[in-house]
Amino acid sequence: QVQLVESGRGLVQAGGSLRLSCAASGISYSMGWFRQAPGKGREFVAAISWSGGRTYTADSVKSRFTISRDNAKNTVYLQMKILKPEDTAVYYCAAAASLLRYSDYQNYSYWGQGTQVTVSS
Repeated sequence: QVQLVESGRGLVQAGGSLRLSCAASGISYSMGWFRQAPGKGREFVAAISWSGGRTYTADSVKSRFTISRDNAKNTVYLQMKILKPEDTAVYYCAAAASLLRYSDYQNYSYWGQGTQVTVSS
């Protein structure tokens, strides 16, 4: 049974940092992070190949967010720095067999339940 469990939710002030984790079980896939703010669609944030050798990051967060993974722990991380109020959203991790369409949420077969990140101004 495939299971993705996010952790690291929090309320931080603008300029602060937060690290999200996604523990995966039952699967060895490429992974991605998406986010969804109230009233908006699901937005691609970052993706990483199974080996960790390839990473992709959305332009809106490229200089501030870093995706990484530890396959020994079956965990993917999203390190977020210099957070802004517009980063406030529910963050989801997802698994995909291929990163051919890494920014397309429909490319991902499995999803976590989401974790709330709130950045106050």
